Amino acid sequence: MYIYGGNDRTFSYPLRRQYNMTEHLQLLTLTAASIGFIHTLLGPDHYLPFIVMAKARSWSRVKMLTVTALCGLGHVLSSILLGTVGLWVGIALFRLEAIEAYRGDLAAYALIFSGAAYGLWGLRQAYKKRLHKHLHIHGGGKLHTHTHTHHQEHAHVHTSQKKILTPWVLFTIFVLGPCEPLIPLLIFPAAEESLLSAVWIALVFGMVTIATMLVVVFTASLGIERLPLKPIEQYSHALAGFAICLCGLAVRFGL
Repeated sequence: MYIYGGNDRTFSYPLRRQYNMTEHLQLLTLTAASIGFIHTLLGPDHYLPFIVMAKARSWSRVKMLTVTALCGLGHVLSSILLGTVGLWVGIALFRLEAIEAYRGDLAAYALIFSGAAYGLWGLRQAYKKRLHKHLHIHGGGKLHTHTHTHHQEHAHVHTSQKKILTPWVLFTIFVLGPCEPLIPLLIFPAAEESLLSAVWIALVFGMVTIATMLVVVFTASLGIERLPLKPIEQYSHALAGFAICLCGLAVRFGL
């Protein structure tokens, strides 16, 4: 044990090292919370899909927030799992970052194609909902007109099935999507101290990320409810799909 004396201050080197490591962990905790918040807020792919789908599908607030939280959890846990495996088997940092970049591309393309497909489906639904007038001639030469929509003629159980499948599609995309800052900036520095520190940093990052997603989605949904969207309500599915598609394009190509 190394003893330092002078000016009535005496402490051992191990105690001083322990103090510095605690200070380092506090700095990492603050960094994790800050990056989790900023990274989520600046990434529209973290909240826009839930906002537009909740509006288009008329989700309740409970369902909207539940789907958001579960997708956020899958989003964070997938990167934590990758980082943990990387630490365990000794994969180099640049290789983990390459894997994360590849996962990011997969998630972006999934948003692009699924959003485009849903948008086209939404346009088809909007076309079906258009009112059509038909002229009929009854006995005695009387003319009669009535209106109807193609949607009324063809509505069946597939609509409810699409409502069930949508959250699972979003969940799969978010599991593919990486938390880019988590591995290089948080898990590796924390692991230099202890495994418990790495777990703590990942927990802080994940909690702040999911909390930010929930707050943004909830706040935006309240704002959307106040907008006069009745005239374009029939295009809600199409607009939601194309918004998700644009979100994926922005993530992939930095638009």
